[in-house]
Amino acid sequence: MDQLVKILDGYIEKKRQKLTALSEEIWRYAEVGYQEFQSAQALERCLEEEGFTVEKGVAEIPTAFVAKYGSGKPIIGFLGEYDALFDLSQQAGNPQRASFENGPAGHGCGHNQLGVGSLAAAMAVKDYMKEHGLPGTVAYYGCPAEEDGSGKMYMAKAGVFDELDGAFTWHPSSINAVDGTSSLACICVLYRFHGRATHAAGQPHLGRSALDACELMNVGVNYLREHMIQEARVHYAYRDAGGGAPNVVQDHAALYYFIRAPKVYQAMELRERVDNCARGAALMTGTTLEITTTDGLCDFIPNQTLSALLQQGLEEVGAPRFSEADKALAAQFQQGYPAEELKDQQRAYEADYGPAIAQQVAGKSLMDFVLPLQFDPAAHPGSTDVGDVSYVCPTAQLRMATYAIGTPDHSWQLTAQGGCSIGHEGMMAAAKVMAYAGVCAMRDPKVLEKAKEEYVKATGGNYICPVPVDLKPMLDGVK
Repeated sequence: MDQLVKILDGYIEKKRQKLTALSEEIWRYAEVGYQEFQSAQALERCLEEEGFTVEKGVAEIPTAFVAKYGSGKPIIGFLGEYDALFDLSQQAGNPQRASFENGPAGHGCGHNQLGVGSLAAAMAVKDYMKEHGLPGTVAYYGCPAEEDGSGKMYMAKAGVFDELDGAFTWHPSSINAVDGTSSLACICVLYRFHGRATHAAGQPHLGRSALDACELMNVGVNYLREHMIQEARVHYAYRDAGGGAPNVVQDHAALYYFIRAPKVYQAMELRERVDNCARGAALMTGTTLEITTTDGLCDFIPNQTLSALLQQGLEEVGAPRFSEADKALAAQFQQGYPAEELKDQQRAYEADYGPAIAQQVAGKSLMDFVLPLQFDPAAHPGSTDVGDVSYVCPTAQLRMATYAIGTPDHSWQLTAQGGCSIGHEGMMAAAKVMAYAGVCAMRDPKVLEKAKEEYVKATGGNYICPVPVDLKPMLDGVK
């Protein structure tokens, strides 16, 4: 094992009990976007105990904060998240559906581990700076509402990340790999139509149907799908169907759209075309229209220089140290997954990494090896507000195994595994990898210079905000 890894491993393992207890505490709170008051306070309290100076309520968001140790350049940041998802409450470690008594929400994306893992990395870098006299600043960014609310976008818009020379983060996963793939930019828009109510049989000619406007907008967007780039995604949900009475012409109805594309400028262009479908529907039905941007986020641009540092750390640290009990429990979860889903996962490994690695994965419940670093120009179909940080400074992201192979994202099964030792082991390993990359970046100015050159080439050195400059986050969660 590399000497630096040994040192950082010692720092982090010394605090294992404290870190796993903190992750479990945030798992129990299970607070959704912009409501993570207890979770943020728990993280802030831990950072203050470790000697960090904490600025709370940054970007006018009560649950966003920045914690720093040290002074001057370079400034290396670690991104933490801690929001949960509705309807995914589940007992820890239980492979059978059984809600946890704390409420309906659950950490079905593992953000309790994400927040604490990044915190552990920042703490380890702090300990190394203190013991070895390493100059610079290490910062932890408490980022709320990644799942729904684009917290990092609002923080980026407020200039919170402008000072950074580089940023590292990670995400719970079923694999051990560095993200070499971008993600889709996404803009979230609410279309609310207003019409005129009347008796649908007796005086239909006097009515102006907002529901008809919604239907016509959807038809227009369906035709638009043929004439947008293949990688784009446009999907919607009814937020208001106008009521339940068929004999009343609906005078109100609303649609909520996600508009995604590989690059933020493409999403912004496509959004204007979707807006025009809504305007046309309002014109056809004689209704009025309100268009409200709720939030949005940029595509993620993986910085290859910093990603290579993460890969080096990943290979030095290795896969999580899962116990036999962890593997047995993960296998119990797998037994509940449809066989076709597991086969599809196996085919994905073969497509992405080749038949040799697919064969190595076959039959395993937890991934116990490290995948090679690959950079793919195609965008991953998901979205993350880490993309906004990558438009502000060089950014790299890691994925570490914290749940069984084949586990669906945003599921109660993922919630269950994130509250037990399976999730803890992945979290601890991710912390060590990120701490390694952070110290290496701070010790070598040439690495950060190269990373910045690459960032400027990829972005022009400019942040493209996907939403109006005066847009504020919807802190009450109502959209």
